[in-house]
Amino acid sequence: MNRIIMDSLIKWKESKNRKPLILKGVRQVGKTYLLKEFGKRYYKNVAYFNFEGNEGLMRRFDQDLDPKRIIEELGVITKQLITPEDTLIIFDEVQFCNKALTSLKYFYESTPEYHIACAGSLLGITLSKPLSFPVGKVDFLTLYPMNFYEFLRANNEDMLIEAIKKADKTEKISSLYESKLVAYLKNYFIVGGMPEVVDTWIREKDIIKVEEVQSKILMAYELDFAKHAPTSDIPKLSLIWNAIPNQLAKENSKFIFGHVKPGARAKDLEDALEWLISAGMVYKVTKIEKPYMPLSAYEKLSSFKLYMHDVGILRRKANVSPEIIYNDSSEIYKEFKGAMAENYVLSEMMATSGELPHYWSSGNSAEVDFVKQFGSDIIPIEVKSGKNTRARSLEVYRDKYNPKFCIKTSLLNLDTNGLTLNIPLYILWNLEKYL
Repeated sequence: MNRIIMDSLIKWKESKNRKPLILKGVRQVGKTYLLKEFGKRYYKNVAYFNFEGNEGLMRRFDQDLDPKRIIEELGVITKQLITPEDTLIIFDEVQFCNKALTSLKYFYESTPEYHIACAGSLLGITLSKPLSFPVGKVDFLTLYPMNFYEFLRANNEDMLIEAIKKADKTEKISSLYESKLVAYLKNYFIVGGMPEVVDTWIREKDIIKVEEVQSKILMAYELDFAKHAPTSDIPKLSLIWNAIPNQLAKENSKFIFGHVKPGARAKDLEDALEWLISAGMVYKVTKIEKPYMPLSAYEKLSSFKLYMHDVGILRRKANVSPEIIYNDSSEIYKEFKGAMAENYVLSEMMATSGELPHYWSSGNSAEVDFVKQFGSDIIPIEVKSGKNTRARSLEVYRDKYNPKFCIKTSLLNLDTNGLTLNIPLYILWNLEKYL
């Protein structure tokens, strides 16, 4: 599958200041596949090493951390000559070997001609022992679930993508394209962007098999709780993880610890929440009191919303049936439909910028779903799951703060006239063009 981040990997390969690379990302997001594909396309050879449960490999780093000795012994293991420039060395699950992480410092300082790319879970890298981490000696990239643009590409819709890219930015989306994009968007809400799930959908077009893969991923996450988290935190992790769909479904989707478990307080669950955030499974969007720079100075840290890293995983976790999404006029889906759309928009923004937005509210009178800085502008973003034309909260925000412009994203067609830009949900991946 073609991933946007491949361009960043090529730039890393060609950089004169290249350091060993750590590709971070949540479990099951496709890090290993991507690095192998990168190596296959752009190098003569690939030398792949997986540290999970591989004691023999780990012992190669016990004697000392001399890069030349390590390279020679790794060559013996793979029965190939590992050459500078021509061989991509992949260290997979590198978080399982702290000395391998430390060795990256010496590879950078002594043998920068070797190209080393590491794959590791966000959580594992975060939990690595402090003395093992080569601060300042590595490059980082983060891989997110496939966004809607990548989903379209996986469905061989390159011509459709190019037509949207080439269209004038004031031109409405053709009705022929619009109906097709809306249909794909519904599929994306069901499938999401986890690569194995997308691949299953592309090959099989079988919702039952898609949900089997999604359930397997959810089970793997639960197993990670037991594998990596302190024993005392495991029940708390499950409580928070299970509570996210329920709290997003409420009209006021601010996360409330007391709703996770009766009588629970923030101090009881904060460590478990930070674990989920570090693992990349959860996005924490905090409230701002005012949309002024720097936004971080106006955060109200006690008020926040929690979203999942992937809309398909959220849908499966909430057990929303695909039929309900295809028939989105159903009243029983009405309230959660908005939560799904918000989670989708957040995932799209994370995939393109990697920066969390905030949200804003004015008492109980108005709430803007997201507030994000674009260059020197702070822009409010209101999310509508259907073709609702009214955005009352944006009006309140605009009257109060007079922003340069506002964004409403919905299923309405493109409209760039006036102070409120309506950007359809299905072309958010192209947002920069319209800004």
